[in-house]
Amino acid sequence: MNTEYKVPVETTGDTATVFASDYLNKLSGEKIERECRRQLDAGCKTLVVNFAETEIVNSIGVSILLGVIDAASNSGVSIVFSDVNNDTIELFEMLGLTNHVTMENEEKF
Repeated sequence: MNTEYKVPVETTGDTATVFASDYLNKLSGEKIERECRRQLDAGCKTLVVNFAETEIVNSIGVSILLGVIDAASNSGVSIVFSDVNNDTIELFEMLGLTNHVTMENEEKF
């Protein structure tokens, strides 16, 4: 993976969409977390993490996502995981992440 990965973001109104990379690990996860926190600090009301390009999420990536979920919850911000592949959905369900986020098959914001 390219260590120079820049996290793409789109904002529409008070919704921020952060696009995850192909492999969510420590390096890419920390960049995504920083961008999510920037969006929370900027006052977004809905934070969407788009996983359309994500093939694999490792355990450190899951841990980082838990931190993002916690930060959003503490800020009163809704969090949506969109375009998640079936294997990753199963992982998120098994670990309980889906109890704390809205899952969307297509980005609808």
